[in-house]
Amino acid sequence: MTIQKSFKPSMAAIAASLLVAACGGGGGSSSDASPAAPASGASTPATTNPANLTTPQYPADSFHLAAFNLLNQQRQQCGFPALQENTALDQATAAHAQYLATNNVFTDTEVAGNPGFTGVNYTDRAAHFGYMATNGSVGVSGGFYTPATWTETQYGQQAVYGLISGVYHIMIAASPTNTVGIGKVATTYNGFPEEYYALNLTNYQQVTTNAPLTFPCQGTTGVAYSAGGEIPVPPATSGNWGTPVAVAGNPTDTIVMQTGTMTDLSSHVIGLQVLDSAKDPNKILPSWMGVAYPTTPLSPNSQYTVSLTGTINGAAFSRTFSFTTGNVIG
Repeated sequence: MTIQKSFKPSMAAIAASLLVAACGGGGGSSSDASPAAPASGASTPATTNPANLTTPQYPADSFHLAAFNLLNQQRQQCGFPALQENTALDQATAAHAQYLATNNVFTDTEVAGNPGFTGVNYTDRAAHFGYMATNGSVGVSGGFYTPATWTETQYGQQAVYGLISGVYHIMIAASPTNTVGIGKVATTYNGFPEEYYALNLTNYQQVTTNAPLTFPCQGTTGVAYSAGGEIPVPPATSGNWGTPVAVAGNPTDTIVMQTGTMTDLSSHVIGLQVLDSAKDPNKILPSWMGVAYPTTPLSPNSQYTVSLTGTINGAAFSRTFSFTTGNVIG
């Protein structure tokens, strides 16, 4: 799956373009449930994965640290597992980012024989660098260009805001995983930086006994109020959509979405499009996740109250909470 977006990020209030991709079996921003063989030319990987780092070692003021911190902050405030850095996954995602830049493409999959090939998919590339993702993997990749020079922190934050504003890519904020690798390569286009990046989240976990959780959740602030350009196009949209809400359980759970609304402070009620693995015509969402989203943009810097109903493993659930958008377009 390849996703293309156009947006005007608030951090610089300038036009930019973003290409984002996500792949894998069973998920939108995607899930690989079983390991694959090592990439051609790779040595046989170790039977145990390289240990995670309890403290991230990404350089200060780097794209990587900014993306890692923002994604973790957004996930943890809603009860999803904290992510820990894994250097083997860092190597795998850095290699994929370099593949994107070298071949001037935006894709999750690599083609054997192309310069920089290290594996067809995220699981292949992880294995190439010694990490065996044996119980689930979520991978996203892409890049963007701005006709201005931002700080590395701004680039990393915008990458995450762009991903979690996608109807499918919001999965990185709600996946039941606890391990991450982040890779980034910068080139130059029209005299300004063009960023290529990839994230790989692995190691499925039991998240909670109170599933499902949501992202955003009560008290979330700063999320994008408008997003667009996702390919495949989210159902019922003809342009940009508003902030999506992910509803996620544990890896073995099945979520069925029934109804969803958002209400602003003027008591205007917005009906939400609801998707789950059965309803998704693109067959991207995994069974443990559903999504509800307004099919037109919301307003910036505004509070909305969300009401959702559905079932988890056949048992009814309802969730009501409020979040506030930022001045960000994803």
